[in-house]
Amino acid sequence: MAHWVRFEKGGKINIGILEGDVITLYEGDLFNTPHPTGDTVALADVTILTPCDPGKMICLWNNFHTLAAKMNSPEPQDPLFFLKASSSFLATDQIIRRPSSYTGKVVYEGELGIVIGRDCSEISEDEAGDYIFGYTCINDVTAAEIISKDPTFAQWTRAKSFDTFGVFGPAIATNIDPMSLSIKTVLNGDERQNYPVSDMIFPPHKLVSRLSCDMTLNAGDVIACGTSIGVGSMKQPENTISITIEGIGTLDNTFVQ
Repeated sequence: MAHWVRFEKGGKINIGILEGDVITLYEGDLFNTPHPTGDTVALADVTILTPCDPGKMICLWNNFHTLAAKMNSPEPQDPLFFLKASSSFLATDQIIRRPSSYTGKVVYEGELGIVIGRDCSEISEDEAGDYIFGYTCINDVTAAEIISKDPTFAQWTRAKSFDTFGVFGPAIATNIDPMSLSIKTVLNGDERQNYPVSDMIFPPHKLVSRLSCDMTLNAGDVIACGTSIGVGSMKQPENTISITIEGIGTLDNTFVQ
């Protein structure tokens, strides 16, 4: 297992493997056999960025048996998804900000993220593992009251694409079994979510296969696998929000009203 990070130091963007508090530097394309430089840098001396720079983030809705049952919603026959704008992406330790145009509830959603490592189209479920680079943590922040504001059109993309609402990182973990993972969300010190990937309606390999039949997935693209029970709004003037997936890491942010 490796934990890949992307970071800025001295005005230059670099990639490397994080072990403890030390990053081993690599050169080249993250998704095309980068090679080590022989140098290291202390984690405390860099600014961690999003671990990749996706062309798109595909986000799932109603992808957990438990949540579907709670909502009394039929389980979908096909993955139900929307896209987040690339301008919404935000790294760990950065501030999530309320958009000036919106005064309603802002909601957290802790999720597992799949990072695509190779371009793929119309692949099978058995092939999907060859196209997955690794996994990351996601906070799919949402301006919840916008989704159903217009009764003629559900505004998923608008509600979820405000600047700073596409939070992911801090690292991409490779060579990890996603079906053994659980996602934990802690808001202002209180655990709000703790649910297993194994409850997914469309687990990661099936999800990558099905989505690749709808659109080409490119190296660096991120798939947010959807969330389960425990979603809620961030109500304090300043909120700490953490998404932890053991084996991947913790995505820490502050939401400021």
